[in-house]
Amino acid sequence: MKFKDVIGQQAAKDGFFRFYNSDKVPHALLVNAQEGLGGLPFAIAIAQFILCEHKQSSDVCGTCPSCLKVNKLAHPDLHLSFPSIAPKPGAKASSAHYMQDFRNAIQENPYISTYDWLQYINAENKQGNITAEECRSIVDELQLKSFEGGYKIQIIWRPEYLGKEGNILLKLIEEPPSKTMIILVAEQLSSILNTILSRTQMINLLPNTMQEVANALVTNHQIDHDKALQLALIAQNNYAAAIKLMHASGSNNFGLLKDWFNGVFANKGVLINDWVEQMAKMGREQQKNFILYVQQILGYTMRCTMIVGYQPPLLQEELVFVQKLSARNFSLNIFQNLDQLLTTTIYHIERNAHAKTQFLNTSIKMQYILQDKHLK
Repeated sequence: MKFKDVIGQQAAKDGFFRFYNSDKVPHALLVNAQEGLGGLPFAIAIAQFILCEHKQSSDVCGTCPSCLKVNKLAHPDLHLSFPSIAPKPGAKASSAHYMQDFRNAIQENPYISTYDWLQYINAENKQGNITAEECRSIVDELQLKSFEGGYKIQIIWRPEYLGKEGNILLKLIEEPPSKTMIILVAEQLSSILNTILSRTQMINLLPNTMQEVANALVTNHQIDHDKALQLALIAQNNYAAAIKLMHASGSNNFGLLKDWFNGVFANKGVLINDWVEQMAKMGREQQKNFILYVQQILGYTMRCTMIVGYQPPLLQEELVFVQKLSARNFSLNIFQNLDQLLTTTIYHIERNAHAKTQFLNTSIKMQYILQDKHLK
């Protein structure tokens, strides 16, 4: 991962190089980045730069043996830890068990979210973690000499999943062996032990601009620039969310939305039942993406209702649909209740609720909300 492949984040890149050029690179870095900003790609870029055999002034060469190994996340002196689950009943969770899966997932999408990663390894509704055993293994591995005579680098993706077990790493983080660097990649600082935070130098990643995200979509996925701008705008400049929207745009989300609303608004049980059957056949990630899509459409409908002259960044058929829906002049309270209902639906989808029951329940509750009534 070259620094130039990390979307935006020029201030963070400049900050790292100020450390490096002054020979003051901290031995423990914490990359603080909200989901979609590229915390993990940024950490990998740092690791590749440190290990690169022919580094340039502001990036790696990309062709030396070390760079090629890091690109595959297979460098013997690059150690990786991340949330995982027990591979079978009675076993302990371990990053080592899922290392090849992790390499494959990052090759496919370096901006993968933690939730998507856990679904990638079929965690279902299990909560990932980084165990005490893995922490002790990290300590032991970093005490050994490096394989190639240079730096040893440990990346811990989402130290929030360490919990109190992070205390095992305190001495290592404070006083690591010579030529050892530890990089933590976090999204929620409030979930990390203060004793860990106080021992690290923080690098904050800032929100990307719409143009930066759009350019990345064009470069990495060869889509039309106008479409890329639209995706970036809808995703609120979150690259990971824009990729999900890009994949969803090739699905029949709009058709499913029209079918659902036709049944709900017309109070036709047969149409609702047919829609529920369709939804139940989809995977949980598809179901979740669809509900997120509905939330976005309703969000734009609310803006059209409340803001005179507002033009949402939607495709033509979606724009017409939103304009017709906004003409019903629903109250702010109705929009808020619908959004809460859909958020609750996503919560249950993620926790493996029975699909038919869940979507039928959501449809019935939606009918009551639209009539500004309460379901007892």
